[in-house]
Amino acid sequence: MKRLMLIISSIVLTLFFSACQNVVPTPPKRVVDPNMPRVKNIKILTDMTEIAFEWSAVYTANIKGYHIYRSDPLKKDGKLHLIATIDDRYVSHYVDTKLIPGTTYYYRISTFAKENRESAPSNVVEAKTLPLLSSVPFIKAISGLPHRIKIIWRPHPSPRVEAYIIQRNDLTDLKWSDIKTIEGRLNAEYIDKGLKDNKSYRYRVKVKTYDGIISTPSDVVEGNTKPLPPMVSSLKASRDLPKRIEVTWQKSPKKDVVYYNVYRAITPYLFYKYLAKTADNKFVDMIGEDGVARYYKVTAVDNEGLESLKQENPVMGTTLKKPESPVLVDVSMDGNYVKIVWKRGDNRAKKYTVIKTFNEGFSSKKIKYVNIYSNTYIDKEIVPGKSYSYSVIAVDKYGIESKPAEEISIDVPKRG
Repeated sequence: MKRLMLIISSIVLTLFFSACQNVVPTPPKRVVDPNMPRVKNIKILTDMTEIAFEWSAVYTANIKGYHIYRSDPLKKDGKLHLIATIDDRYVSHYVDTKLIPGTTYYYRISTFAKENRESAPSNVVEAKTLPLLSSVPFIKAISGLPHRIKIIWRPHPSPRVEAYIIQRNDLTDLKWSDIKTIEGRLNAEYIDKGLKDNKSYRYRVKVKTYDGIISTPSDVVEGNTKPLPPMVSSLKASRDLPKRIEVTWQKSPKKDVVYYNVYRAITPYLFYKYLAKTADNKFVDMIGEDGVARYYKVTAVDNEGLESLKQENPVMGTTLKKPESPVLVDVSMDGNYVKIVWKRGDNRAKKYTVIKTFNEGFSSKKIKYVNIYSNTYIDKEIVPGKSYSYSVIAVDKYGIESKPAEEISIDVPKRG
């Protein structure tokens, strides 16, 4: 128990002596000596963050230098506090820096000698820093540009200006962001790129001097990016043209729309692939097949390259399908001829082709009889004792052929 108490006492004493060693000693109190010479003829020169002083130097041998006192505008206690000590009686200039622009300060200066003796203070001098530099006198935002807004301003008249700080606000909050620093007083524009379409932004400009002072902000201006062209409307696609689909739409009301992009897919849910561009408000897709469906979306593109949104729902077009196949009614002998009779599959058939198939030697032979305008055909080119098979194809006004009708065969009897 005694050993534990000795350890605790040792720790407490160590901490006590360490704390005593870290205490900052109080500086000796200065003693005012009325017989010491006072500082006179103080002159001042002010800037935005600096105040310069000049006084009549005191060359008396026992003078070591000068104490400079200043009021603190933030404390507002009316007291002047020591801000600098100059250890050279031959010095007669001092510059107080890092001050607040447009603020009044009070100063006094005294001489000092050995043993902390100090003269009576000089008369109190009042000095006010220059107000903060104003920003550019004119600023304008140019709207209606694609993905960008152009900011122009009048160059600042002060030769102290080194650069311009461009700030932006997107109207969603009160925060301003520095987006660019433009070096050179005579530069007078900035183009803010990569912006969202049809959106408003606010801008202001601050100037920066060569000594790093930032001005008050300029007036706030608002700009808008160019909107996308309106979506293409009244989109239609044909369903009754042979081997092609014609896509049409309403011409854009915007005069700066210069062409349209056509996109196509084979199903309504797949990726729409770019197909073509056209200055007209229609496009003919040459498919080359019958009864094929395709899906289309169309966009408008303006003279700046801005492209409208695609339609949410596509339009479907189809090529004209094949006519319905004829139906063979009868294949029979009519004297020395074969008579083929059929009926049309639909009203599109304008003419027919009869296909005759038969064996010749060890091979099969096929003959077509075209441009038949009735639903009956008499085949005189037959040989007794042979077998023949017949089918019929319908042909519409575009030349589109139906699938062949189901074949019917007949055996031509031998002559007795």
